[in-house]
Amino acid sequence: MAITQWNDGAVEVDVNGHVEATTEPYDMKLQRMVGHLPGVLHPNPKSVLGIGFGAGVSAGTFTRYPGIEKITVCEIEPIIPPTSTRYFAKQDYDVLHNPKTHIVFDDARHYLLTTTEKFDIIASDPLDVFVKGTAAIYSEEYFESVKQHLNPGGMFTLYVPLYESDERTVRSELATFFEAFPYGTVWANTIDGRGYDMVFMGQLEPLQIHVDDVLQRLNRPDYAPVVESLREINVSSAIDLFSTYAGQKSDLGEWTKGAEINRDIDLRLQYLGGWGINSSLEDYIYRQMMRYRKPAGNLFVGSPDAVRLMQSAVESAGR
Repeated sequence: MAITQWNDGAVEVDVNGHVEATTEPYDMKLQRMVGHLPGVLHPNPKSVLGIGFGAGVSAGTFTRYPGIEKITVCEIEPIIPPTSTRYFAKQDYDVLHNPKTHIVFDDARHYLLTTTEKFDIIASDPLDVFVKGTAAIYSEEYFESVKQHLNPGGMFTLYVPLYESDERTVRSELATFFEAFPYGTVWANTIDGRGYDMVFMGQLEPLQIHVDDVLQRLNRPDYAPVVESLREINVSSAIDLFSTYAGQKSDLGEWTKGAEINRDIDLRLQYLGGWGINSSLEDYIYRQMMRYRKPAGNLFVGSPDAVRLMQSAVESAGR
């Protein structure tokens, strides 16, 4: 494990020679989106499972939510949580030492296959798919095991890179995700409007975002830490957060049609992921997806004015 400081002051954590997280604004936004998307949307989350500690930022996001009672983090390497905390405690809200936090040192797949515990939110922020072994936590069987550990109304988020990848790889990732989560949605993290990486979000039932309910929740005094955490990544409102919407199976399913499904029997994604290394196709892939994305008429519900405002923000962001 290595910690590096950039010339601009940003801090980076590397594991096995690969970047896991940085304090650069675009990375901080992605890491917190993994937590805030389900955190804001779930009406009353109480239990969370984080897959991988990394810099602790995704897990730390959940310390901001007043109703969350337990944050379990599954991490395979014991040296990572204390080392990251030395350098990222400000950004991850010192989640390691939060009394709600429980660290399990185990392989994520093994933990999910052996635990009987269920969660309201499962947030997975693993290494990039071209890293050896990572394809195993992007497989259909892994996603199915995640489903079995979601409480009713539970949500699952997954980090997916567009950088150092290619279209065939991302189509495979998304097609595999939709196999397990047919009601899944995709949310984009862009840099100056250009594609960079994404969050896939899945749940057991069709997603409906009650815009007025979310707005009211974020106006509550006990949600002030959530609002502040969002502002730290330049997300000024729920409208701003949800404007990152990039599609669902009903539209992106056309784009993923015929894509290779990543299954345990062959872990095809491990092979595909290697072809995109050192490429710069992130914005091209994002634009390809945006070509298929349709207005989210079935996604946002609430008062006409709130829904109209939300849909307008989504369309503007997509352009």
